[in-house]
Amino acid sequence: MNRSQNFFHLHLISDATGETLLAAGRAASAQYKEARAIEHIYPLIRTEKQLTKVFEDIEDEPGIVLYTVVDQALSRRIDEHCAGMGLPCVSVLEPVLAVFQTFLGAPAGRRVGAQHALDADYFKRIDALNFTMEHDDGQLQHDLDDADIVLIGISRTSKTPTSIYLANRGIKTANIPIVLGVPLPQSLFDAENPLIVGLVATAERISHVRQNRLLGSTSGFDPNAYADRAHISEELAYARQLCTRHGWPMIDVSRRSIEETAAAIVALRRKNR
Repeated sequence: MNRSQNFFHLHLISDATGETLLAAGRAASAQYKEARAIEHIYPLIRTEKQLTKVFEDIEDEPGIVLYTVVDQALSRRIDEHCAGMGLPCVSVLEPVLAVFQTFLGAPAGRRVGAQHALDADYFKRIDALNFTMEHDDGQLQHDLDDADIVLIGISRTSKTPTSIYLANRGIKTANIPIVLGVPLPQSLFDAENPLIVGLVATAERISHVRQNRLLGSTSGFDPNAYADRAHISEELAYARQLCTRHGWPMIDVSRRSIEETAAAIVALRRKNR
């Protein structure tokens, strides 16, 4: 019998996009399986007027308050208001900034949205995203040597989301499907620059994902074979043989999140360098 799940409100106040804050909040929430956060995200909060509206929302639905606001006057307002309501309130960046200040011997510059500056790294990520989207699912195979990483694998091994996650880190990633009876492009074998990684999973996992996928009515498509475990096992065996024959490392994504798979790929890339 499943235990009932408790819900709580999680208010996330940021003077930038809120991505850092959201990641921290979700990482903490994930530790509590029987409690689920109802997220309220307030990005680009940089004035007293904006903050007043946020406080009204918090009063309507009280809960935990996390914030990343570098303006110290606004930070004090958040702390004071939450203290007055008796709500838990944490500045996610302050403990980290304190460590940096102690080690570096200088206070932080307190620049709002500094992590999103339009610098070389930013444009590198945009370039990587454009490349990755153009080379998704076997598209534009002629310039694979321009990729940093090429992911290969049968359908439903998380090639596309992993590619996009890597691209967000500035890594140009192409992905190519492995299909029984369909040869891989010659440009893949000729490529000398990219790290080629095979993504695999258990037949049970892939079958489950494929069964839950909304399938179209493509002519000649056999949905039964698509989700059949015996057929999937054959596809996986073929994929493993290809990777073994060419010395391409493989990562089993059965029990890995996209983030964990990407971290393993980055580690492989670092090792190969």
